[in-house]
Amino acid sequence: MCRLFGFRSVIPSQVHRSLLAAENALGKQSNRHPDGWGVAFYVDGSPHVTKSAELALGDQLFHRLSGVVASETVLAHVRRATQGDKSVLNCHPFQYGRWVFAHNGDIPEFARHRDALVAEIQPKLRRFLLGDTDSEVVFLIFLSHLSEHGPLSRRHTVDDVSSALRAAILRVRAIADTHAEKRASLTLMVTDGDTMVATAGGKELYWSSYKQRCADRDSCASLSAECEAPSRTGFVNHFILSSEPLHGENVWEKLEDGEVIGVDFRMRVTRTHIDRAPMPLAAAQ
Repeated sequence: MCRLFGFRSVIPSQVHRSLLAAENALGKQSNRHPDGWGVAFYVDGSPHVTKSAELALGDQLFHRLSGVVASETVLAHVRRATQGDKSVLNCHPFQYGRWVFAHNGDIPEFARHRDALVAEIQPKLRRFLLGDTDSEVVFLIFLSHLSEHGPLSRRHTVDDVSSALRAAILRVRAIADTHAEKRASLTLMVTDGDTMVATAGGKELYWSSYKQRCADRDSCASLSAECEAPSRTGFVNHFILSSEPLHGENVWEKLEDGEVIGVDFRMRVTRTHIDRAPMPLAAAQ
């Protein structure tokens, strides 16, 4: 399948360690996921997306990009193809306006269900379907549901995004999960640079909001109690998502299957489940 990485912080931060330097960094995981990579990061509220169909670890562009990216919001992906050819059009993250999206998983027998799934995309969005992956179709179905909460160009609440993500997943499963042994795996991640929401659905996903001890605690002006302990208020200084725990100081927690987690522009974490209403992190603990 694939590997995902998402990052939100109150201050622009470098992600070189997570993408390349750590023992199990995303780039090193690309040895087992060799069919392309993509990195999206935000500057002044706008996404900058770089993608390639090459092996990330052997691509000098990936090395260069990993070394210079410093942002409050980053979403990255390395691909092992299941649906669609090995091409840059099929590499994640996918982008529409301020929104970027990545998927780890697979819709079995996607070719058989494709027409029915594409019919779930609003006509005005359907023309932006450029590749031939199941992932891009799921992204546009998500955007179709999100647009029911208001224009896609506006800032949406984490509840809106979580609701649209749940609705998209339920529609995809209603169409594609025709056999219990062939359920779609839909571990998804989406952001507009302010809000970031993810869900675990058949493939593992972990999250972290604090470290055992911050290596920058003596120099960081934004250090708070939440940096080195679970938040009591639901507000955090950093929020990281990864397909597997990254080696280092961060304390990781695995998402349950069907669980949805997100952080809004204020850096408040909300957790919910596909079948339940959203709940702020402090209330869920």
